[in-house]
Amino acid sequence: MACTTLLVGKKASYDGATIVTRSEDAPTDIFDAKHFAVVQPEDQPKRYKAVISGCEFDLPENPMRYTHLPNNDLKDGIWGAAGINAANVAMTATETITSNARVQGIDPILVNHKDGKKEGGLGEEDFVTVVLPYIHSAREGVERLGQLLEEHGTYEMNGMAFQDVEEIWWLETIGGHHWMARRVPDDAYVVMPNQLGIDYFDFEDAYGEQKEFMCSADLKELTERYHLDLSMDPEAGFNPRLAYGSKADSDHLYNTPRAWMMLRHFNPRTYLWDGPEADFRPEDDDLPWAMVPECKITMEEIKWALSSHYQGTPYDCYGKYGESNQRGRYRPIGISRQNVTAYTQIRPYLPEAIRSLQWLSFGSNVFNAIVPFYTNVKTTPEYVAHPAKSVTTDSFYWTNRIIAALCDAHYQKTDKYVGRYQEAVQAKGQALLAKYDAKFLAGQYSAEETQDLLEQSNEEMADFLRQVTNQYLDKVLYAASCEMKNGYARSDN
Repeated sequence: MACTTLLVGKKASYDGATIVTRSEDAPTDIFDAKHFAVVQPEDQPKRYKAVISGCEFDLPENPMRYTHLPNNDLKDGIWGAAGINAANVAMTATETITSNARVQGIDPILVNHKDGKKEGGLGEEDFVTVVLPYIHSAREGVERLGQLLEEHGTYEMNGMAFQDVEEIWWLETIGGHHWMARRVPDDAYVVMPNQLGIDYFDFEDAYGEQKEFMCSADLKELTERYHLDLSMDPEAGFNPRLAYGSKADSDHLYNTPRAWMMLRHFNPRTYLWDGPEADFRPEDDDLPWAMVPECKITMEEIKWALSSHYQGTPYDCYGKYGESNQRGRYRPIGISRQNVTAYTQIRPYLPEAIRSLQWLSFGSNVFNAIVPFYTNVKTTPEYVAHPAKSVTTDSFYWTNRIIAALCDAHYQKTDKYVGRYQEAVQAKGQALLAKYDAKFLAGQYSAEETQDLLEQSNEEMADFLRQVTNQYLDKVLYAASCEMKNGYARSDN
């Protein structure tokens, strides 16, 4: 999957929460309809079999309840995307990342042939289902996934985040069976645009206290034996991006510009980003993996960054000014093929029963809005849970797809409606969170009553969402209809 990930440590976020977000972007010419669902322990399989690879194994006992964002059509597997479990631990899987020929020659990723010959292994289809129900901390998530990768391998290069109330860990696969993970600094944010990204790794810590780093047992030995370390300055430390990653021509058009745009947005004055004297340019291979932002980061700012199409630069695909041959030069962050974007927020200042939120936006981020839902629930509202395989305005996913197609073709005429809609939905979301947080804190609720209360909030959010989304569709449909090429009236003469 082509995706974009943004991770925000607790001291870098506006409210002290850890925040993880990732857009699940489908491959070229593919659009996977998604929905928001809850998996109860009794519905979790005891033995798992991957659809794509055929990899099969027993799952642990006592799974927890968890949310996820599965495909509506399960012909290629579940593809759970992201979720939060009953222990307030979140996971997002997976950011497809890059490698190089040296790594693939040493530890090739497994191959799954369309003719039915399979080597097995795990992939994005599987990870949420086989990991999230069984972990009680972000660190535990890294450990479980690392064990599965070493045992079963993978047929793709993956980047995955694990999150609890205290910390975020980022794991990257290296070849078919190796991996490394780094803890996101509390006061920093991390940008990941479909490339192996970690730019510093401490093997001494990984094989010792594991405060900030973890990896597969023989990764250092593998790196030394096959001369993977390319650093010219031993004092600077080991750079995994040079050893295990890529810097291909395609990266410079597809990947690195997205990191540049996000870094530029959150740190506009830290470096010079534009012009011939820029410290960092869109195609640079040494863009920082993590940075301390110039101000604390809000959910709305994260949404803007994940929706970016290079506004304020010569590369805006919807731009009207500057050199026309620069517009659309780079792959936007907000792209047409977005299936869903999940934003998981775990708030330390609230009781565990209402601590976790999963914000959602379906379809192309440029034209949608983020919507918050509590995750300590038994069910999700039908408007976001509808697993429709074909177009219907009863589904939030499909309605967003229709709106995006109309708005993209008539950007200048519909842009005002986009902004108004996003503002209305996000303001209502914040208002409902304040209302139901306060209601919970003011009362005495059993576990079942708490879930009922949170489901009430989610339903109220979904009812509002359906109403304003239909109004939004009405406006953009009218604007697009007025610009149809076959329009003709007697008053035209």
